[in-house]
Amino acid sequence: MSVAFITGASRGIGRAIALELARAGFDVAGNSRRFDPQAPNTGLAEVQQRVQELGRRFLPVPGDVADLDNHATMLQAVLDAFGGLDLFVSNAGVAPEQRLDLLVATPESYDRVLGVNARGPFFLAQKVAQQLVNQVEAGNSPAGKMVFVTSISAEVSSPSRAEYCVSKAALSQTARLFAQRLAGHGIGVYEIRPGIIKTDMTAPVREQYDRLIAEGLVPQKRWGTPEDVARAVVAIARGDFDYATGAVIEVSGGMNLRRL
Repeated sequence: MSVAFITGASRGIGRAIALELARAGFDVAGNSRRFDPQAPNTGLAEVQQRVQELGRRFLPVPGDVADLDNHATMLQAVLDAFGGLDLFVSNAGVAPEQRLDLLVATPESYDRVLGVNARGPFFLAQKVAQQLVNQVEAGNSPAGKMVFVTSISAEVSSPSRAEYCVSKAALSQTARLFAQRLAGHGIGVYEIRPGIIKTDMTAPVREQYDRLIAEGLVPQKRWGTPEDVARAVVAIARGDFDYATGAVIEVSGGMNLRRL
């Protein structure tokens, strides 16, 4: 049995990761801020139904990643349900509620975005890492893995959403730090860096990105999909990158290419 714990699993990239991992044989614990079992066609309840249709178990783990007091309860729920953990995917993230120029960005927006995208994931990963080390020391084999889903915004500047860029740069460094710290325990840590992905988060700027993609912003000339990102997670999960801890895998249609 293989068990994955995914934050931000109710929609978009997190939902796709949950389904692809289920297809690959993983039982899934999926986190979101809310879980409404009376609404089976939306959110975690819909993901739960889809995972179960694929023949795997699903545990809804409601809780706000930004609230550090939730972390121990969330992780313990996973351990109580499945007895251990093989893969942690730190995916939960938010965009600014309003795109504002860097010169007028607000502390309130900065604190909200950094809380969900950087501070919360750092300390939840800390708890997960302690669990994975404990499993290794108890003789569990193979050792677990951790994946951080960041963004090309970890390196690409967008002054109209500066707090998002700062948060993703921080999460990228978090992945690097955990990779170094856990390498001696055999625990692989990876960063997946999506480009322009068609999700609810990018829906408000879809026309803008349609135009930019048509003008050549993305060499592969299309939007990315949540499934593009999910397949990269599955490759890590099945061991394709076991000798590449600390790797940054950019899923961006070639936006990482320096071009003339």
